[in-house]
Amino acid sequence: MKKAIIVGATSGIGKEIALSLLKDNYKVGITGRRNRNLEEIKKQDSKNIFISCFDCTKESNSNKLDELSKLMGGLDMLVMSSGIGETNKNLEFSIEDKTNKLNVVAFTEIIGWGFNYFSNQNSGHIIAISSIAGLRGNGLAPSYNASKAYQINYLEGLRFKAYKLKKSIHITDVRPGFIDTEILKGNKEKFFWVENLKKATKQIMYAIKKKKTSVYITKKWNIIAFILNYIPERLLRKVF
Repeated sequence: MKKAIIVGATSGIGKEIALSLLKDNYKVGITGRRNRNLEEIKKQDSKNIFISCFDCTKESNSNKLDELSKLMGGLDMLVMSSGIGETNKNLEFSIEDKTNKLNVVAFTEIIGWGFNYFSNQNSGHIIAISSIAGLRGNGLAPSYNASKAYQINYLEGLRFKAYKLKKSIHITDVRPGFIDTEILKGNKEKFFWVENLKKATKQIMYAIKKKKTSVYITKKWNIIAFILNYIPERLLRKVF
């Protein structure tokens, strides 16, 4: 029975991935800050769901993941689904700092822990939920877009590292557009192409099973990605 840990599984994409893996006969470790949510998920299969409640930005992620993986009896897959994004029109440092502590610092520790774990056993699969936002900057949410760009580049760097070390480590970078989750803060009518969570998860699970290196969710966001990669900054700044 394969084993997976999903960091940030109390709601949204992380929760849906956890439930999907459970249906695929995985033992699933779930983490998050809200213990009540974790306990509710555990009720669905108390035998094969293991929980660890902690805040990625305040505790030792490495120690918590060590404990959880030992409790599960090993690990084959690590999913990083914890992230934050807020608009910051006034460029308040507290907002930028909060974003970077989770999307950069905690992300780096968690993904690095996973890479070293899988390197030691010479096998494993890392999946991270980054964002299409990482392709370009954004004046309304500078740190969010910048932190997602960091994630995209970091994951690519680890793919290069795994290749050079000849390690059988697969790394999948999932780049969603707008998905109907808590990150939209109930304002989905203000965004375009907001996708249903179930449909988005279905495409994510397909990418995971195929061990894709990167994927835009949903597929139509490939169009936006293509445009963002080639549109000049002098035009883009009028939008962002």
